[in-house]
Amino acid sequence: MEIDIDDNFSDDISDDSSDDSSISRSPKSNTLTEKMIQEQAQKNLLARKRIDELQERKRLKELLDDSEDW
Repeated sequence: MEIDIDDNFSDDISDDSSDDSSISRSPKSNTLTEKMIQEQAQKNLLARKRIDELQERKRLKELLDDSEDW
């Protein structure tokens, strides 16, 4: 049995969007939400950079490891 995920996803979006229109948000809460999203994006970027640095360090260590040569 094959499930068409795209059809289900588009149905979910249309259902959710009707719910969002009933919720009224103040401009202050939108600004706060945007700020929080921006802060999280910055944290994610820093974390990704750190992960990349650690992976590069591990790769270089493996390349320089000559213990198998002896």
